[in-house]
Amino acid sequence: MTAFVHPLPFGATLLAPDRTRFRLWAPDRGHVDVEIEGGPTVPMTAAGGGWFEAEAACGAGTRYRYRLAPDLAVPDPASRAQADDIHGPSIVVDAGAYAWRHPEWRGRPWRNTILYELHVGTCGGYAGVVQRLPEIAALGITAIELMPLAEFPGGRNWGYDGVLPFAPESAYGPPEALKALIDAAHGLGLMVFLDVVYNHFGPDGNYLGAYAKPFFRTDLPTPWGAAIDFRVPEVRSYFIENALYWLQEYRFDGLRLDAVHAIAERDWLEELAARVRSTVDPDRLVHLVLENDHNDADLLTAGFDAQWNDDGHHVLHHMLTGEADGYYTDYADRPAERLRRCLAEGFVYQGEPSPHRGGTERGLPSDHLPPTSFVLFLQNHDQIGNRALGERLTALAPPQAMDAGMALLLLAPQIPLLFMGDEWGSRTPFHFFTSHGPDLAQAVRDGRRREFAAFAGFADLVDQLRDPNDHATFADSIPDPGEAELAPGSTRADLVRRLLLLRHCEIIPRLDDTRTEASEVLGATAVVVHWRLGDGSVYALYVNLGDQPAAARRRGGEVMVAVPETAAAELDRGTLPPWSVVAVLGRVA
Repeated sequence: MTAFVHPLPFGATLLAPDRTRFRLWAPDRGHVDVEIEGGPTVPMTAAGGGWFEAEAACGAGTRYRYRLAPDLAVPDPASRAQADDIHGPSIVVDAGAYAWRHPEWRGRPWRNTILYELHVGTCGGYAGVVQRLPEIAALGITAIELMPLAEFPGGRNWGYDGVLPFAPESAYGPPEALKALIDAAHGLGLMVFLDVVYNHFGPDGNYLGAYAKPFFRTDLPTPWGAAIDFRVPEVRSYFIENALYWLQEYRFDGLRLDAVHAIAERDWLEELAARVRSTVDPDRLVHLVLENDHNDADLLTAGFDAQWNDDGHHVLHHMLTGEADGYYTDYADRPAERLRRCLAEGFVYQGEPSPHRGGTERGLPSDHLPPTSFVLFLQNHDQIGNRALGERLTALAPPQAMDAGMALLLLAPQIPLLFMGDEWGSRTPFHFFTSHGPDLAQAVRDGRRREFAAFAGFADLVDQLRDPNDHATFADSIPDPGEAELAPGSTRADLVRRLLLLRHCEIIPRLDDTRTEASEVLGATAVVVHWRLGDGSVYALYVNLGDQPAAARRRGGEVMVAVPETAAAELDRGTLPPWSVVAVLGRVA
């Protein structure tokens, strides 16, 4: 088999080269037509339950809309491809036309995962990412994670304003180009993950409210508007089919579900995971990852592989930069204890009250979960781009602190994630950027000014905010790979390569069945954590993320690596120096 198609129960389905079936859920409408561009208008038949369907004599490449009223024609909410952006016609796609070159690919075990998050637009579209894949694979990365691709307004966007979840963003290339990207990655041994947004639609181009009002709740707002109503069977099916579509038809190896704390129906998440596990071929390794501010550890034993560990990021960011505004307030008190808990138990907040949230209790116990249930990172698109000036950590922390932070990230048993450019310590900002129409663009500008004016640390920077809709804001967010060729970028890149090689050789093969054996706070900024690895050996990380030494002594084992190199000898003399990480492995007797 070299072609893969996931049959959708709605949208446009090619039945033969010259015949297509159309199905639309429009419970608020009594009559719907399919308008074929350059062809006839075809009345749709009411099929019960709010469904309309029709067949038409047309094939792949046909442009069409659904006519709901004399003054309203809309794109297909299950469009597989768009012409002329979000308001334009949808395109009938022959989903089986792409011949896969690596159809035998079955994925990689979760323990092997080393994630590299990237924004497709800043890499030059789907074809541009393909050009970068060999160097990413050579670095030691095992998985790229694409920021959301659902068709969004204009050609520049982070992707979280998507409104057509089944249509890959056309500004980056046609659907076949996205498949070619994934195919090329598989040929290099790389997994490909997709960030999917199931908690809201973008503010421009969402027509569902005009013909399917039950899609949304009127009693539950979110930061992005009315909540999606996952109590409705058709809504539940729409998003489950979307997940299966990306995994089956595009052969993605995993999905990262954005902000699931904004989805009120937790049981839908469990249903989604169960459907994925029961539908995907059992010999394929497919992974599901959550972003969830609720720290709901129970979901990590209900079909999901891992959660982005925002707790880990927040405590690391505070320790590396000293920042204590906003949500960093929750980590400024006893940071070493919070770092110890993150490394030893996963979540920092496991039911304790959060001062930043007004004392609300947050999280569930996570100490029973393996370290691989957590994705750890020093930064990601959110943590850079949602700063007032979009600065990366390299602009906020000294180089020795960044070296120690990178060593901790790549040597800890949790699953590491790098953001594009991290591998050479890029100093290029990553700004929030859009390409909205004039009215919405102004609303976004005003909203960001209000947001940052409320933060003491950023209030004085409001006049320096970049205009998200300015093309230069996007252009200035494109990392410069040339930085990796010159110091200090080349030095950081060499360090990352060495650490990733060590992870591949010594850590990954032993990660299965890893559990925490002991952990200890060594000082105001220093900790040590011991893990019992799957082969019975004991692995320890001695970490000092501060500018003062801490008293510590190695408890047996062999030093695998020390950052800086002199830290190993100092540890043997009873001191863990500032900004240092020492990794120690005690072999099985």
